[in-house]
Amino acid sequence: MITLIIIVITVAVSLICMDNERMKGKLMFNAYMIHKHREWYRLFSSGIIHADWMHLAFNMYSLYIFGKTAEAFYFNLFGAKGILLYIVLYVSAIAMASFYSYEKNKNNIYYNALGASGAVSAIIFAFIIIAPKAELGFVLIPGIDIPAYLFGLIFLGIEYYLGKRGQSNIGHDAHFWGAIYGAVFTIALKPSLVSNFIQQITGY
Repeated sequence: MITLIIIVITVAVSLICMDNERMKGKLMFNAYMIHKHREWYRLFSSGIIHADWMHLAFNMYSLYIFGKTAEAFYFNLFGAKGILLYIVLYVSAIAMASFYSYEKNKNNIYYNALGASGAVSAIIFAFIIIAPKAELGFVLIPGIDIPAYLFGLIFLGIEYYLGKRGQSNIGHDAHFWGAIYGAVFTIALKPSLVSNFIQQITGY
């Protein structure tokens, strides 16, 4: 339910901003404006706007696929407060995924970013920590499924490499650090998940 609410809010705000460049400019992540003018809200507002339909659709589809299951996992692990913790994970991940980019670009007025990718990555890795043996498929290679933990390793490797190259407008740093944050946040809430993770992937 919470995942669907997040999707509805994100889609609504994103669609409004696609037709309102001024509003989009006020809401998107700009490290310089955060650093120099203390517009801290941008750390969060940037996660509810998207560049175009494709950007929005990919993020919301990924959030729907992983989010509804991760939300259920959180409820099963933590009871009623699991819903609140799931909300905290998602909202805080929007900001935490951008801190690396903030430090790197806080004196660069021309650096902008937007989208929920960092928070979605956090949700995916919360899912992976809880269910590392779940079978996940590649969107670009239909019919090929691999264990979630292996998918996660490949994801981190690719995002780290592409982030270091820095030759595209895609926020690979946010993907990488959002993923790390989602795993760390979930483990911090329930440290026994580490031993459960190891037991699942090793069979012991």
